[in-house]
Amino acid sequence: MHPEVTVWFDSSCPLCQREIAFMRRLDRRGAIQFLDACDPTVGCPVDRAEILTRFHAEENGRLLSGAAAFAAMWRAIPVLRPLGIAAGWPALTPAFDAAYRGFLRIRPRLQRLLR
Repeated sequence: MHPEVTVWFDSSCPLCQREIAFMRRLDRRGAIQFLDACDPTVGCPVDRAEILTRFHAEENGRLLSGAAAFAAMWRAIPVLRPLGIAAGWPALTPAFDAAYRGFLRIRPRLQRLLR
């Protein structure tokens, strides 16, 4: 099967490692191509530093970041699809974006806890 979504992730981040491992277990159809953005041989659609700072995914040829990228990943996994659809609904998108920005503020502390 050809992947529906491509996800770039930070393999040096313990939080990201756990989340991607979980997503891989849920992705039983192989709908997501997970690419390690820390691997210099992996192509990145934008600057590697930006890819490592903010979550990115590509869906239907469109590059997405932040909450929109998570929503694309969720839509590719049947059990999470309803959440992904809700995150893309214009009335809820601002709430998901705000939650992602809040997560980015605490991400360094969470990473330290998991190391």
